[in-house]
Amino acid sequence: MRIFVGGLPYSIEEGEVRKHFENFGTVASVNIISDKMTGRSKGFGFVDMENDEEANKAMSELNGKELEGKKLTVTVAEERKPREDGKRGGGGYNRGRSDGNRW
Repeated sequence: MRIFVGGLPYSIEEGEVRKHFENFGTVASVNIISDKMTGRSKGFGFVDMENDEEANKAMSELNGKELEGKKLTVTVAEERKPREDGKRGGGGYNRGRSDGNRW
């Protein structure tokens, strides 16, 4: 089962997240999402657990808990839905200026 984990401290590493979830069962993978430009964590990620019962126990126990002063949101990860307009999104660089100046 794929689990969404929000409210992660920006300094946390995948190994630390794995340890918290391994208290409840076998963890197949951990993926903390980071900003492509800076490499800094975005404060959320995903944990894949092999057993649904163990995953449900982890979600129940960890949702709302504090980790390094931040309250965790731990829920079933939902499939990313395509945008209604069919576009992929992204971009935003130099938005609103036609003269090439960013500011």
